[in-house]
Amino acid sequence: MGKKGKKEKKGRGAEKTAAKMEKKVSKRSRKEEEDLEALIVHFQTLDARKTEVVETPCSPPSPRLNASLSAHPGKDELILFRGEYFNSQKTFLYNELYVYNIRKDTWTKVNIPSPPPSRCAHQVVMVPQGGRQLWVFGGEFASPNGEQFYHYKDLWVLHLATKTWEQVRSTGGPSGRSGHRMVAWKRQLILFGGFHESTRDYIYYNDVYAFNLDTFAWSKLSPAGTGPTPRSGCQMSVTPQGGIVLYGGYSKQRVKKDVDKGTRHSDMFLLKPEDGREDKWVWTRINPSGVKPTPRSGFSVAMAPNHQTLFFGGVCDKEEEENLEGEFFNDLYFYDATRNRWFAGQLKGPKSEKKNRRRGRKEEPEGGSQQACGRASAQGPVEVVKEVVAEDGTVVTIKQVLAAPGSVGQAQSEDEDSSEEASSPVPGPCPRSNAMLAVKHGMLYVYGGMFEAGDRQITLSDLHCLDLHRMEAWKALVEMDPETQEWLEETDSEEDSEEEVEGAEGGYEDEDSAEESSAED
Repeated sequence: MGKKGKKEKKGRGAEKTAAKMEKKVSKRSRKEEEDLEALIVHFQTLDARKTEVVETPCSPPSPRLNASLSAHPGKDELILFRGEYFNSQKTFLYNELYVYNIRKDTWTKVNIPSPPPSRCAHQVVMVPQGGRQLWVFGGEFASPNGEQFYHYKDLWVLHLATKTWEQVRSTGGPSGRSGHRMVAWKRQLILFGGFHESTRDYIYYNDVYAFNLDTFAWSKLSPAGTGPTPRSGCQMSVTPQGGIVLYGGYSKQRVKKDVDKGTRHSDMFLLKPEDGREDKWVWTRINPSGVKPTPRSGFSVAMAPNHQTLFFGGVCDKEEEENLEGEFFNDLYFYDATRNRWFAGQLKGPKSEKKNRRRGRKEEPEGGSQQACGRASAQGPVEVVKEVVAEDGTVVTIKQVLAAPGSVGQAQSEDEDSSEEASSPVPGPCPRSNAMLAVKHGMLYVYGGMFEAGDRQITLSDLHCLDLHRMEAWKALVEMDPETQEWLEETDSEEDSEEEVEGAEGGYEDEDSAEESSAED
């Protein structure tokens, strides 16, 4: 009894500390947010002048990260919403919505009256209810000079059938935040975590909220058990068994004045209804088997076929005193909730190459030993180096270390003898963090994101796809355009304030560091 009471008392103390911190952050950021609210209202007034839906065929969207990419539940389309772009002096926050037609390979910019304000690091969930809807919660906005921040706590729904936006006003919901995660669970939206930042303070959350899609009411859940510590940017997905798994994420804490220490979480939890009741939930820590992702932040997540969770890319920041150097990834992992196991996704290579290799072995039986040696060498990692010349003449070198195909199988092909079918590694999306993912008809689509080359941040606008059933090779649908890369040196002058305030058509500024943005959002 004594130990239990002591543990409960400690838990209540932690809650009080978190509550005090939130009150402190709220008080300091209230003035900032009041100033920004006026600016946001101004931009919304400009948007309100548009009274008709305008769909304009266009070229692929500009480079961005921390946007959302969603598969339309009833059409062969992907919907790209909002996002941000950093050029070393400013971060432009977009208010755009694009539609990519998969069959026609075309882009359309869609302007819908009275949309949500510009933002990034929000969450979007697609549901089949009400003739198919796209729900948006939260995200982040910043002032033109990047010194003030606003975290949204608004909830919006885009009615896809009528192409109309609606702001859903309901009390009792989460506080303003970005970097949170949200999933559709039965007829509810379940939201977890995130962070809120002002000029001097920040706070991370581990609270859980549910929004009922029938009653349009928020409720705060209080799951039993020991759940995740506060964090943002984690993986969150629904399992076939009706639970919700949560993996990884990022948080930071102040160790001394003006010094913060970041943590890349690699633990995993299961949130599920207790005894089948939807009003009572419980946390359980789980330890999957298999090949797990290495610790990282800024990774992207989508639901793959067979109800598996797909995990792509990310960055591992190595902190050494004042320096922060990131190692970026472009690897794939799959989490199979049914088996509670991780699998590394490896490509088998194009079929045509595999057939040629088999034909070659039959025609030259005497050279079998040499071919075996060639196959063995192909199993080692291969480094692909590509140089891109940006518009300002800067040469950016992109290095990809590609693992041999078929060395480790994912869940669907774990037991296949892939060594006989392996071919040369095929380059796909370069290593990156904060990319946008979507899966449609068993095809994975990866758009944008960012990586670093020395002190320069490269924001991407390329689009790649991969057949998750065949797992053969990536296909580039939109290549990276060097002319879209802008990086202003410290000696370059700032743009006029008139250019800064172009929010109704595309750009707001935010000078958050690229490293923190990758980790938290």
